[in-house]
Amino acid sequence: MNHVYVTSMGKFLPGEPVGNEEIEDYLGRINGKSSKSMRRILEQNKIRYRHYAIDKQQRSLYSNAGMAALAIRDALDRNPNALESDIDFLAVGTTQGDLLVPGFASMVHAETGLPVMEIATHHGVCASGMQAMKNAYLQVLSGESRIAISCASEFPSRVFKHTRFEAQQAYRDSAVPFDTDFLRFMLSDGAGAAVLQNTPAASGLSLRIEWIDNKSYANNYDVCMYAGFNKDDKDHASWLDYRSIHEAADDGAVNLKQDIRLVNEMPKVGVDRFFELVEEGAVDPSAIDWMVCHYSSHFFRDEIFRLLQLGGLTIPEEKWYTNLYTRGNTGAASIYIMLEELLGSGKLSPGERVLCMVPESGRFQTSYMLLTVVGTTDASSPAVFEERAPEAPQLKYDSSNDVQAQLVRQLVRVWIDFEQKLARVPVIHKLYHGKFTMNDYKSLMENIRQQVIDGSQWIARAASYIPIEHIDLRSAFIAHARDEHRDFQILERNYVAVGGDLAAIQAGDKNIGSEALSAYLFQRASRDNPVDLIGAMWIIEGLGCRMARYWGEMIRDQLGLDDEQVSFLLYHSDSDELHFERLETVVQHPLLTADIAARIVKTAKTTARLYLLQLEELNNV
Repeated sequence: MNHVYVTSMGKFLPGEPVGNEEIEDYLGRINGKSSKSMRRILEQNKIRYRHYAIDKQQRSLYSNAGMAALAIRDALDRNPNALESDIDFLAVGTTQGDLLVPGFASMVHAETGLPVMEIATHHGVCASGMQAMKNAYLQVLSGESRIAISCASEFPSRVFKHTRFEAQQAYRDSAVPFDTDFLRFMLSDGAGAAVLQNTPAASGLSLRIEWIDNKSYANNYDVCMYAGFNKDDKDHASWLDYRSIHEAADDGAVNLKQDIRLVNEMPKVGVDRFFELVEEGAVDPSAIDWMVCHYSSHFFRDEIFRLLQLGGLTIPEEKWYTNLYTRGNTGAASIYIMLEELLGSGKLSPGERVLCMVPESGRFQTSYMLLTVVGTTDASSPAVFEERAPEAPQLKYDSSNDVQAQLVRQLVRVWIDFEQKLARVPVIHKLYHGKFTMNDYKSLMENIRQQVIDGSQWIARAASYIPIEHIDLRSAFIAHARDEHRDFQILERNYVAVGGDLAAIQAGDKNIGSEALSAYLFQRASRDNPVDLIGAMWIIEGLGCRMARYWGEMIRDQLGLDDEQVSFLLYHSDSDELHFERLETVVQHPLLTADIAARIVKTAKTTARLYLLQLEELNNV
């Protein structure tokens, strides 16, 4: 059996922290009235800040799967030794996914863009995150997986917005029951993720998982936290048993609820299991350096402390770690978000023991996990590349000309959006985070070669469709085509210089993104007076001006190459500045009208999307 290590953790907390006075600005006031229960609930849970993935108009800013993917990306960005190609298992937990079907892990996998792998969905309440962690742990422990990812994400705010309750017949003339209103001020949004491997991180700290213990007590207790039926409705065992979804909603059956009469049993169940683990020899309270406990409210923390004291096995208060009061109760994601913060806090030292506790009130479960801190606390861990803020290439124009000024403003907006999306394309994301490989470099050259060849051809074709009365524009296009028609040979030399087979790259086929990009550009170039193609040049030549040297130097440094092996990129950084001068000639030309400017912007948008597709679909021929 392998040892299993958490080698990095990540989180995603949407938006700015929301204080108590702003909660109902986000969730809304039901029927225009502030909740009578809110103040009492907040006094008990003592949460001061939380995060919501909705805005003050109750619009969703993210999906639950999207937040999970962002947490996973955060964990991977911190881990230079976890190559995406080696990840072969993903386990994800949540209380409520975005869809009824398919499973939440499928949706998260799609959002991440990670390779084909085995996945597992864990559906429940708070313990589902620990169930995902154990599944990933067992995969690595058994040798089934080299690198596994465990993740949990929650998005409860969208089910608590006021419009949902105002639309329900049951509550048009009465207040929302306390069992539902209670949770509106208890739960918040966020996601956390962990990367699990069979070796510790090369530098910095890792957490070795000693064991994970998950137990269900559903055989002993009624359901406590739930959605999908009403306990007092004996005619409908499930929301699916109603005559219609509307009827189920009107009856409040779809609302998330907490049985307040039962919830106080949760600390007892959790502490009882702690005592059992001590008796079994799995836990030595005196050897615990950190106690990381997910309690949903400060009220339950006091009760856990009281019960531990009664049993004579108190873990000193200074050893307890939580961020409930500043991050909120993020359910299944809470234990990940706490561990991520503790791991990065500088408070841990090699050899320390961390005991994690997650009690769940769904139908009562307990989860415990024992971790040992391993590694070093020195500052020699490799730094994650600091991504540049997006910035459009500079384009000179006559600021007193409204058409030119508006055109350039719109082109700048197109570029900023393009560069932001470019950073999330998997191959570029790897480059920006120090995970770029020689195979990635070869693949990139193989996949853009044909587009480089096509470039001079569609520009030359466009020149032939520019009327003779605009011979200066035709000359600019022809000069541009002349400059670029041999560029592919530089790329081929770079490919051979890093060990590639010239015959292989010359025989390569366009990927599906390149096919779409090429077809679009040739189609535009075959129309009368196709000056809108400067929108395409804005994107493609902008890559040369803004990104080519940036990428070339990163590839050179990450792969230990010399300038001659990345000369295609370094050359384009210089040559494309001249091409931009020709773009400026077109932008400042008397031919430019508002209609032509609008066509230029649309061509730029379309080219940007298709260029991204070309990079997203590497080797997909």
